[in-house]
This record gives sequence, C-alpha cells and structure tokens, in this order.
Amino acid sequence: MAVLKQHLLIPLLLTMLISGCASKPQLQPQNEYREAAEAAQTNAAPFVDSRDPLERINRPLWDFNYDVLDKYLLRPATVGYMTVVPKPARKGLINVVENLNEPASFLNGLLQGKPGNAAVSAGRFLVNSTIGMLGLFDVASQIGLATAEEDFNQTMAVWGIGDGAFLMLPGRGPTTIRDTTGSLIDGLYFPLALLNTPLTISRFAINALDSREQLMNVEQMLEDSLDPYSFVKESYYQRQEFKIFDGNPPQPKQEELDDELLDYLDEFQ
Repeated sequence: MAVLKQHLLIPLLLTMLISGCASKPQLQPQNEYREAAEAAQTNAAPFVDSRDPLERINRPLWDFNYDVLDKYLLRPATVGYMTVVPKPARKGLINVVENLNEPASFLNGLLQGKPGNAAVSAGRFLVNSTIGMLGLFDVASQIGLATAEEDFNQTMAVWGIGDGAFLMLPGRGPTTIRDTTGSLIDGLYFPLALLNTPLTISRFAINALDSREQLMNVEQMLEDSLDPYSFVKESYYQRQEFKIFDGNPPQPKQEELDDELLDYLDEFQ
C-alpha cells in the first residue's frame, strides 16, 4: 500500500507548476446536445486525469509499492514493531518525531500569514522539548496547545503555486512535485538539518511504521475498492486539501444546468 506521510526523502528538486483558472463553458443549443451525446456513446475516450499526466509510469510504481514493498517489507515490519514495542512507547517515539517538525510549522505559519498557528507551534516546541522531555510526552496538548501542523507544501499552495504532476514514488507513495519539493525545503529547517544520518533514518523509519500502523484499520476498504490506485490518489488529494484549508475545505458549487439539457438527459435514461 505504502500510503505514507514522509518516510523516504527522494531528491527531486523539480520546477513548480502554476495552476491556471479554467473559464466556465458555455451551454450549447439542444441540437448540439444530441450530437455530442451520440458522439460520446460511439467514440467514448478513456478518462484522462489532468492531475496525473504520468499515470502510465505511476501505476507500475504503485504495483511495486503495494505488491512488493508493502507486502514483503513494510507490513511485516509494522506488525513486528507493534508486537515488540508497547503502544505507550510507540506513542512516545512518534511524539519525539513530530516535535522535531514544530519549528518548520512555526516558520510556515508565519509565511502563510497565520501568526496564531505559528505561536501555537512555537509554544508546543518549547513546552514539549522541556517539560515533555524532548517531545517524548505531548504535554502541550494537555494544556490546550493542539497541533497546528503547517508545511512548505501548504505554504506554496497559499501562495498560489499549483500541485504539479501527481507522482507515485518508490517507497514513499503518493505525492506531487510541489509536495516533494516542500518536504525537501522543510528538511532544511532547524532542528532537522542538524540530524546526522542515523537519526535521520530513524526518524523516517518511525514515521513510516506509525503511518502504516494507522492504515491497518482501512486495509479492507482499499482491498474492496474497484481501483486501489485511484482510491489512494483521491484520498491523497482530499487529505492535502483538508490540510491546506485547515480542516475547512470549500464546498463545491453545483452548476445550474439548462432546462433543455435536463429534459434531453431524461430521455436518455
């Protein structure tokens, strides 16, 4: 499955793609509806996801992640990790890892014009790094400082930079050009930039194991989906939108269709 947050940093410093705004199409006369519908029935083209121009490459990489890496490496390792390491200890380890991300959240909060979130991240890092014993215990949450996670991917989204192409990377799973670049930049902040190689590897390993543990409860949902690749892709985009809008993504607007078009569609049913 390999639907992971950040457990393998791959050096892809790629150019950002700027999203453009599409204009609303004009409704056609009724006689053109019929021609368009008949053409669609006789010459139906396969759906092409504009977000995923590299789908022919991404799908084999998904199969490798899901059928090989996850099946023979990540899932067995996660099961062993859950068996050997007690849950309180696992929680403490991921707390330490997440505490290391707080300075990046602080800076990204400022860059996004969210001084309140930035202050929360700074407070969490100060409290958990001291009273919480380097983040082992999440004392900040106990005193009302809930996580205000911000990353450079979200910052670029706020600045109007588009996702770029969807990518399915070996070992990492779903991402985009913007997300991958944001992860690289976040890794340059204090204290992540000061970690040596063993600590960096340990951080990614703990992240990967914790992410895979969280996915145990939704394995069956993935298995039951008609197209697991598309299921994972859509889940990724929904999660990113949720993060960018701080849990309040805009609701899609329903377009009002022409009465003649509705009448004609009724005839086709």
